[in-house]
Amino acid sequence: MKDFFAEVGVLFSYPRHIVLLVSRFVLAYGFVQPASMKLHDLQGTTLFFKSLGIPFAHMFAYIVPTLETLGIVLLILGLFTRLISLFLAVIMVVAIFTVHLSNGFSVANNGFEIPLYYLIFSLIFISFGGGKYSLDYLFFEKGMQ
Repeated sequence: MKDFFAEVGVLFSYPRHIVLLVSRFVLAYGFVQPASMKLHDLQGTTLFFKSLGIPFAHMFAYIVPTLETLGIVLLILGLFTRLISLFLAVIMVVAIFTVHLSNGFSVANNGFEIPLYYLIFSLIFISFGGGKYSLDYLFFEKGMQ
């Protein structure tokens, strides 16, 4: 029985790099609209951040959409995947606690469901990196094997 489960584990490990690739694309796509909305209305973003009690709201109104946009590009390329995922995870934790938590779980009520999923995606990339189909693998990991 132990051998059977070992074989099943090996079988299901084959598509992991494709799953990481597709997941990077999905997460990147998920940040397109929020980043775009913030970038196109920096004054509104600043006012919104101030209303949430975020310190240095003006500065973070520039930093957050810049990191989100950079995250889109880097996730698609699979470059510095762990690092950008760390920044995106921090953004999601702040979003959950400052905006979404009081609305409950459901996305229908602007709850924390979607930011939680993005946080989990980010934690996966922090843990496993971008996978074999990434520039991280090409530049940093391939030569180490």
